[in-house]
Amino acid sequence: MLPAKKEEKEIEEKKKFKLGLLPKLIIAIIVGILFGQFLPEGFCRFVVTLSSFFSQFLSFIIPLMILAYVTMGIANLKSGAGKLLLITVAIAYCSTLIAGSASFFVADTLFPHFMSVDALDKIAATAGNSLEPYFSLEIPALMNTLSAVVTAFVLGLCMSSLRGKTIGDTLYNGVSDFSGIIDCVLHKVIIPLLPLYICGTFTDMTKSGKTFAILGILWKVFIVVIIMHLICICIQFVIAGLVSHKNPFTLIRNQIPGYATALGTQSSAATIPVNLQCAEADGVSSEIRNFTVPLCANIHMAGSMITITACATAVCLMNQLPISIGTVIPFIMTLGIAMVASPGAPGGSIMTALPFLYMIFGTEAGDPSGPICAIMVALYITQDSFGTACNVSGDNAIGVIVETIYRRFICKSSAQ
Repeated sequence: MLPAKKEEKEIEEKKKFKLGLLPKLIIAIIVGILFGQFLPEGFCRFVVTLSSFFSQFLSFIIPLMILAYVTMGIANLKSGAGKLLLITVAIAYCSTLIAGSASFFVADTLFPHFMSVDALDKIAATAGNSLEPYFSLEIPALMNTLSAVVTAFVLGLCMSSLRGKTIGDTLYNGVSDFSGIIDCVLHKVIIPLLPLYICGTFTDMTKSGKTFAILGILWKVFIVVIIMHLICICIQFVIAGLVSHKNPFTLIRNQIPGYATALGTQSSAATIPVNLQCAEADGVSSEIRNFTVPLCANIHMAGSMITITACATAVCLMNQLPISIGTVIPFIMTLGIAMVASPGAPGGSIMTALPFLYMIFGTEAGDPSGPICAIMVALYITQDSFGTACNVSGDNAIGVIVETIYRRFICKSSAQ
């Protein structure tokens, strides 16, 4: 008996010293920068090739993840599913609009003091320098993210309202089993391999010159945008803490793994697995977090809107293009809806924004294939990871608020 107990004790001690996800992500970022800075291009392309394999598989899984989690999240809401959906969408959209508007006022005030044409030209020169993998494996997704969201809405809302009344539990049980399969894939494959994906991303950015170009040339713009992201996160969690009567500093601390993951993946959707763990640490119930986190990953774009608005303002200032709040607000309102389809891929938000840049730059300068938009894309991509991290952090702040609304108002009104 004693040897058995000793072995159990040793196993428990090993578990205590197990390296957590956050340290792994930090190590992956550092290693990626070192690879890109000091190792030959051939080795870096090998790392990028491995990362691209994972990226393809991740792109395939993301719509299935959204379909499973959002459907089950809505279906498990015993009451008020439709109301909760409208409330969540309204909060996410208002957050995006407010963040973009505030970003314009800050950028318009500060950027004229330290912007230069040479800085933007040097950043734009790195736009086409990304490393190519040795070969790629195309894994087409069964549906895109927007189709997955719409399908999940339809299935979830119908199951929530009809189950036990006009239909039975067969479909519900099937989707529940499907959700369990996705859970297994996430915990056994996606999360363990995330550091590899992040390492490949930073290896590519460093080798192509993006990492040090932005830090060495546009560090003032970079810092202002990051500060806006961090302030936005703090405000969102303070509001969430006030509404839920939870400590906002604890909520922010719980979000660190999700923030770090988003820095590396540059994808709100790819961060869903880790963000669900952060929401659980915040005390958000499974039925609410499985509903709000995947949903907000596709509709809450406050961080991306801050970056796009700030970058657009910078480009206008550098090219003597007129810009005002009158042109920015319609652009933000339109883009807040258009970007719903973009979170599945790094840089997806700016690609979605390209057709609408004419609203700020004008018809001629706003040509998506023109040099102005090329500079805009290059400037945005270098800061995309921080905007994505702001997006996903706000997702969990919204989750805490929605959880509180659901428990205090919707459940009580249904019980009465």
